[in-house]
Amino acid sequence: MALKINVRPGEKLVINGAVITMGDPASYIVLQNQATFLREKDIMQPEEANTPARKIYFSLMLMYLDPEEGKQYYGEFMERMMELMQATTLQDVRNTLMTIFKHVQDMDYFRALKACKALIKFEDALFSEFSAAEEKRASK
Repeated sequence: MALKINVRPGEKLVINGAVITMGDPASYIVLQNQATFLREKDIMQPEEANTPARKIYFSLMLMYLDPEEGKQYYGEFMERMMELMQATTLQDVRNTLMTIFKHVQDMDYFRALKACKALIKFEDALFSEFSAAEEKRASK
């Protein structure tokens, strides 16, 4: 089954390890077979991996994009997963971590990345809530 990816002018994609930059005008790419791909918005730079969930995402992304070195990244991934699992009592976070782990065990890294993006969104909301509460306390 083919996958059609709409891309904007100048947007970058990684497909099977090749970085592709789209020209003008905007267009689309049709992948006719199984391929490893990430859109620019889903690619994380090392310096962006600065929270527990983002560190997990970064390790996952490397496993996905570089399967030949996957074992190297898997160790880092598992360390980050265990750290967060031990640090949280939130059942939703624990459930998401287990979902991510299951996808990794099935070698379905793309779905693991999607689940981890949801975890990052939740983490961002928690940090935002915490920051707002800290600011409120500091202003009293």
